[in-house]
Amino acid sequence: MSEPQSSLLLKKQLAELNKNPVEGFSAGLIDENDIFRWEVLIIGPPDTLYEGGFFKAHLYFPKEYPLRPPRMKFVTEIWHPNIEKNGDVCISILHEPGDDKWGYEKASERWLPVHTVETILISVISMLADPNDESPANVDAAKEWRESYPEFKRKVARCVRKSQEECS
Repeated sequence: MSEPQSSLLLKKQLAELNKNPVEGFSAGLIDENDIFRWEVLIIGPPDTLYEGGFFKAHLYFPKEYPLRPPRMKFVTEIWHPNIEKNGDVCISILHEPGDDKWGYEKASERWLPVHTVETILISVISMLADPNDESPANVDAAKEWRESYPEFKRKVARCVRKSQEECS
């Protein structure tokens, strides 16, 4: 029996990222025998509150990839309006394809099979730099971002320091 298309595609993307690393993150497998579970390290983008941080996250790909999006979860503590308190990332391109039943997102903003690990991670890095507080996953972080920015900055700085200690 031949290998499913999804695992071949993921192997190809992993090989490409290893051959041509992209600035801002690194990616590998959590377990060398499971192509559907990746570990990524996102380096806090320069000139943002997250600068200097090392944030570890896991990507879980469905067997139907690329027709369906992976799930992404930060395992390093991170304070951000679009990241749930349990680490789950809430970003449009990781939402199931098609129209949003709540009408917040256009189908073109949601998952499309053309997305790769690289485009996902670049979108997440961009989200770190520019949170969307209109539809937050972490309501407390979004409220703080809007109403008590100095406190928000203090919490993010603590997460950055903690991530540096965990990484060393």
